[in-house]
Amino acid sequence: MKAAKSGTAWRHANAGRLLNNAVRRFEARVLALMGERGHSETRMAHISLTRNLDVEGTRLTELARRASMSKQAMGELVDQCAQLKLVDRVVDPSDRRGRIVRFTPSGLKWLAAFSSAVDTAEKEMRAELGKATMDALLRGLSIYGADFDPLAD
Repeated sequence: MKAAKSGTAWRHANAGRLLNNAVRRFEARVLALMGERGHSETRMAHISLTRNLDVEGTRLTELARRASMSKQAMGELVDQCAQLKLVDRVVDPSDRRGRIVRFTPSGLKWLAAFSSAVDTAEKEMRAELGKATMDALLRGLSIYGADFDPLAD
């Protein structure tokens, strides 16, 4: 039975679904670009860590909060990224009992490649949507999601 006939067409055309589809496409493109640049080691899940990790380092509990995930789940991502030599854990100088997760030198190179891949994907998106649409989209999403940006706290 087709969605339109069953009264569930809204499931495929609501803002949440459309935004999710766009995010999946965008992030898949970024990962493809990363692979083309020799960084095929990371997966989408690892980006939940790296997009929330401050360049100077961040505590695990804060990373988990920013990514809206449990400390245990974030700890697994940190372990995976540590095995990939993207991050390491160091003693927190402000509280020697705690640890800070930070990028390694290899991780900083990965971050630069990620930045470039995001920039390329955004340029491709702008070319497909047009400047006015892309500008309006970015402006609208910035306003709509401002209160939910974990890095704005």
